[in-house]
Amino acid sequence: MASSMRSLFSDHNRYVESFRRFLSSSTEHQCMQEFVDKKLPGITARIGDRKSEIKILSIGGGAGEIDLQILSKLQTQYPGIHINNEVVEPSAEQIAKYKELVAKTSNLENIKFAWHKETSSEYQNRIREKKEFQKWDFIHMIQMLYYVKDIPATLKFFHSLLATNAKMLIILVSGNSGWDKLWKKYGTRLPQDDLCQYVTSSDLTQMLDKLGIKYECYDLLSTMDISDCFTDGNENGELLCDFLTETCNFNTTAPPDLKAEIMKDLQESEFSVKKEGKVLFNNNLSFIVVEA
Repeated sequence: MASSMRSLFSDHNRYVESFRRFLSSSTEHQCMQEFVDKKLPGITARIGDRKSEIKILSIGGGAGEIDLQILSKLQTQYPGIHINNEVVEPSAEQIAKYKELVAKTSNLENIKFAWHKETSSEYQNRIREKKEFQKWDFIHMIQMLYYVKDIPATLKFFHSLLATNAKMLIILVSGNSGWDKLWKKYGTRLPQDDLCQYVTSSDLTQMLDKLGIKYECYDLLSTMDISDCFTDGNENGELLCDFLTETCNFNTTAPPDLKAEIMKDLQESEFSVKKEGKVLFNNNLSFIVVEA
């Protein structure tokens, strides 16, 4: 690997911008909204039974867009019931955006928000030290387990915090996505970073099976338009390439042979589909619902 290649996470601003480009080029949030609209009410049908308050824990809540969709759906499902929503998020920038979103969103009167600027492992350590093992009715981890060092221990810990009838929702890229194939084929040749690991729903379901934890897995189709990646000098394409490979300035720092291989593969049917002149990367997501 060329020494000039470095992880995208080493440049915070570039990572944030490449992630923003990813969201605008993909159907990621639309896919999540579809799940929240169609599947979530059935999943959360009993979490508020005989309760005056529903306790929700968001691990890695980010800027809150999906969190607020979930909360809106639960408000409709449990009218008049108070909701206590606590958010664990390590980025001060994301927490600030989350708070801004809450401030400009109406009909949140019966929801109490609390934010904790910490990682999931810092949260676990704090709870263990204080011995404050509060039970939660709904815990969700959306696209965040890539940033956890010991995933089985994390799953076991948060599963232990589920109340009666409670559920835990985990969203990750699917084992049949282009990500899975990209990481398996090229992971060892791309910059390794302690902050992030390559994990998909296939890995996660194996972990849950070993732990003896019951779950259901739903796969939803999602795509990411990567057409710009194949136009030299296209800024959007360069940022999307960075996001795909988790490499800062991939186009200018990757060895020519590695770049050529990846760019060729990204157009193959196992990674993407070509439709109406566009190259659509397989961004399929898995929604894993864990039982208490």
